[in-house]
Amino acid sequence: MNLYPINTGNLKLDGGAMFGVVPKVMWSKLYPGDENNLCNWSMRCLLIVDGDRKILIDCGIGDKQSEKFFANYYRNGDDTLVKSLAAIGFSVDDITDVILTHLHFDHAGGAVRWNEGKTDYEVTFKNATYHTSRRQWEWAANPNNREKASFLKENILPIREKGRLNLLEEDGELFPHVSYRIFNGHTDGQVIPFIEYNGKTIIYMADLLPSVAHIPLPYVMSYDTRPLITLKEKEAFMAEAAKNEYILFFEHDLYHECCTVEATEKGIKMKNSSSRLFPIST
Repeated sequence: MNLYPINTGNLKLDGGAMFGVVPKVMWSKLYPGDENNLCNWSMRCLLIVDGDRKILIDCGIGDKQSEKFFANYYRNGDDTLVKSLAAIGFSVDDITDVILTHLHFDHAGGAVRWNEGKTDYEVTFKNATYHTSRRQWEWAANPNNREKASFLKENILPIREKGRLNLLEEDGELFPHVSYRIFNGHTDGQVIPFIEYNGKTIIYMADLLPSVAHIPLPYVMSYDTRPLITLKEKEAFMAEAAKNEYILFFEHDLYHECCTVEATEKGIKMKNSSSRLFPIST
């Protein structure tokens, strides 16, 4: 098995939204913002290559939305999904499976693209099965008004229409060495992959923990639909991560690709971090 970070570009989001009730005077010491309180965030996916199986976790924002849409999120950086795959010798047609942690546009937008004539949508990964939880799919297909702007039908409905969708019911193993758990604080049915690799457990954190700056328990995003559930899920997970020395792989942290954590008298803290997945000090 080999693991490859796949960078798909960055976007900017309001720091207040990303850190919830935490004041700027506190969060800005941990994660920088600009003069408009906008913070720059990565959209970092992960490719697992295990024999003939090539599993992509999340797929970025894509490129089919309008310029007005992208302007709202200040998309930046030179990386794209296609370029990052090509840099390691793969294309979208090589992907056999896509795990969508959840269906917000910055995680699932790349799952669907325009056809050549821009007359209809097609799945980006034509040879892949797309996996997400049934709870998240139903939540996204019938969105509440709070999350409606994050669930774009053109990003997700073509997956089902093309017969490429597999819905996960409960926590379990998806492939050898790749299992998942379902969390419900950020959005209903978020899928968090656990990857066993060379004696280590690597967790793709998605929006359970967007960045190193979110390690302190009260640092919960305003985007989370059930922040108290997030807090409970996060507290239990972080204690487990410290005990078992998990490597936490970040989708959104522009400055840290991964880290480990440890329990201290003042709570869970970052132990070691790296700007790249391997090597990491432990």
